[in-house]
Amino acid sequence: MLKRERLRFILEELRTYNKVLSVELSEKLNVSEDTVRRDIRELSKQGKLKKVYGGAISVSYIPITHKEREVYAHEEKVEIVRKARSLISDEDVIFIDGGTTNLEFARLLPEGLKATVITNSLPIALQLTDHPTIELIFFGGKILKSAQVSIGIEVITALEDIRANICFIGTRSLDPEIGLTDLDREEAQVKKALLRNSEEIISLAISEKLYTYQQYRICDVTKINTLVTELSPDDPKLIPFLEKGLCIL
Repeated sequence: MLKRERLRFILEELRTYNKVLSVELSEKLNVSEDTVRRDIRELSKQGKLKKVYGGAISVSYIPITHKEREVYAHEEKVEIVRKARSLISDEDVIFIDGGTTNLEFARLLPEGLKATVITNSLPIALQLTDHPTIELIFFGGKILKSAQVSIGIEVITALEDIRANICFIGTRSLDPEIGLTDLDREEAQVKKALLRNSEEIISLAISEKLYTYQQYRICDVTKINTLVTELSPDDPKLIPFLEKGLCIL
């Protein structure tokens, strides 16, 4: 099959299914996965699809399930984590809230890090059970299935007894004027409790979450100490956050 025919086939698959996997395209096109990945990269540069870990999604596709969000913008999340690792040290007491960028952060914590991690995220807790030197504390409660985090008064009450020196807050939407917001009221309440009991607040956010907002407000943007995105710190898109006093990585 000629290259232009492969590209047309990939776009047709996206129009039908909204997402494609490299391994499945390789079988359907009878070419190597490397060839498919090169085709996907070319289409991504043309703005005709969005490349994600293991395949691609249409540019208009919004991931729904936690698993879909996990692979969405995977390369951007890895770049964010690469920057954020410099912010942690041995003996830190760390809150890590839910979210797929925070999950990627937990996956890539240094193997020898000797710290205490406290989380209400099921995937993050499961990920860190394999870490050899992390002391792990999980706050249970009612589970918000869409985000796979525990919420409710049990979590908020337990948080009041612990003080963390750093918190990686799950970031669904962040706007320099509106602040940090979320779409679930109970999850927003847990985030507020995390902020109250943390000395330093870090937001790990892919850039498309900036200048967006949800129904429930968590805090003013000035409550966040550091914003880490995949963008260069001098990107013009980040200037309003810099002007609000945030450290930008």
